[in-house]
Amino acid sequence: MKIAASVVLGLVAFAASSYAQAPADPLEKPLMAAPRNLKDGATVIKWKADFTYDTLRKGTNRLVCYDLSGYPGHQPFTVECTSIANLDRVAQNLKLEGIPDKKASLAAFDAAEKDGTRVKPEFGSTWIHLMGADADHTRLHITVAVPGATAKTLGLPEDNKQGGVWIMNAGTSTAHLMIPGA
Repeated sequence: MKIAASVVLGLVAFAASSYAQAPADPLEKPLMAAPRNLKDGATVIKWKADFTYDTLRKGTNRLVCYDLSGYPGHQPFTVECTSIANLDRVAQNLKLEGIPDKKASLAAFDAAEKDGTRVKPEFGSTWIHLMGADADHTRLHITVAVPGATAKTLGLPEDNKQGGVWIMNAGTSTAHLMIPGA
C-alpha cells in the first residue's frame, strides 16, 4: 500500500507541471508527455500503419514516448508515454481502435479480453497521456496499469464514490488505477 501511495503522490506532482506549445522537432513532441526526470533517457518511437514502429531515439530507461495525434479514437493532439514493456499492448490497441465501426471495435476489444488474447500491460507501469484539441489546449491523464486487480487484491475501491484513487475495469487486463486530477 505504501508503494501505491508513493506512486500516486509522484504522479500528482507530475500532473501539476505545465506544458508548452508543441515543438516542431519530431523527437520533442512525443516527449511533452514525459516526466522531467525521465525525459532525457526516454525512447522515442513513431508508429507505422502496420502497427510496428521505427525507433527515432533509443533511450537509456524504460520509458517510451510516441505521438498518436490523428489516430482513430484519439484527440487531434495526443502524445503518450508508457513502459517499453507495453508496446505490444499499444500495437494491439491501435489495431483494434482502427476498426472503423465503433461497435465492431468495442466488440473486438471484448472478444480479445474474453478469449485471453488481450495483451496485458506491465503491472505497475504508468500510462501518461497529454491530449486535447491542440498543443495549447491539453489535459494530462495518468493511470497505473494493474491488470487483474480487484478491490480484494489491492484494497482500493472499484468506483470513484470515495473521491480517491480507485480501480477502473477491475478484474480485467485493462484494470488500472484512476487518480483524481491526473
